[in-house]
Amino acid sequence: TGIVTFDILTYHNLGLPAGYQTWLFLAFFLAFAIKVPMFPFHTWLPDAHVEAPTAGSVILAGVLLKMGTYGFLRFSLPIFPQATVDFMPLVFCLSVIGIIYGALVSLAQADIKKLVAYSSVSHLGYCMLGIFALNPEGVKGGLLQMINHGLSTGALFMIVGMLYERRHTRLIAEYGGIMKVMPVFAGLFLLVCFSSMGVPGLNGFVGELLILIGAFKASVGYGLLSTIGLMLGAIYLLWMYKRVMYGEITKEENKGLKDMTSREYAYLLPIIVFIVWIGVSPRPFLNKMDASVQHLLQVVSSPGAVADAGGVTGLNNRQQIAAEQRR
Repeated sequence: TGIVTFDILTYHNLGLPAGYQTWLFLAFFLAFAIKVPMFPFHTWLPDAHVEAPTAGSVILAGVLLKMGTYGFLRFSLPIFPQATVDFMPLVFCLSVIGIIYGALVSLAQADIKKLVAYSSVSHLGYCMLGIFALNPEGVKGGLLQMINHGLSTGALFMIVGMLYERRHTRLIAEYGGIMKVMPVFAGLFLLVCFSSMGVPGLNGFVGELLILIGAFKASVGYGLLSTIGLMLGAIYLLWMYKRVMYGEITKEENKGLKDMTSREYAYLLPIIVFIVWIGVSPRPFLNKMDASVQHLLQVVSSPGAVADAGGVTGLNNRQQIAAEQRR
């Protein structure tokens, strides 16, 4: 562009030609899609989680994966607004595939940690679906779900780490009846599972509801397909919980397991507090997003930034954004 600066807001106002936007968007998309990770660029994530220690998995789920979704919000959408609208159907399609695929593969896992890892692919598909809905509900939902995923999935990895520390195995078949010897642990585990599957009153419900509202406004078809992931999420999490926590204790090693220690309380309970807080009172978190989301949508929908919105769907979506802004 000939502009010698690293100021992000300057790039937001470049108004690049359509051809430049297309190729640059694709380049940024490849980088951020791998980082998210989106289907079909997700294949590195399960192995990374399984090979990482508990702390590494928590940092990866809680912070590092969000660099991909943040990149889309901070760079791709505002710098390449026309390309964003043009490629919205593609991103929607890949997001919905990721949501359903990640949930189905989670169902097939025998390793608890790999199950949680594939659930991340599904949950981050929701984040991308909300962000590319290009309306206030969707973007806010995507942002909030980025936080929620870090809390819920980070807590799940901590819980898997607690079990592994006691038994040195992550295979679901090696457990069963754990609730009888670890009742407090079982209760907190169930709460975190409820959070991850989006039960009302917990953080996941708020984020997923906003994303679905935004998705239905942008495309009823993709909105309907994305709801399949909600049902599958409940199935793989509750089925896993049942096999690990309920039933008879069939392994002698499980009979002497100790319940939670004070150190485990210290690092799990603060996450539980935020899980409940966001679920019961999300307004303080959503209020913090208002100015940034409004600015982002104004940049994407600004007159002249998009010469050709990519067909009727893109134009209708942009008109909807403009109407939201006027209201």
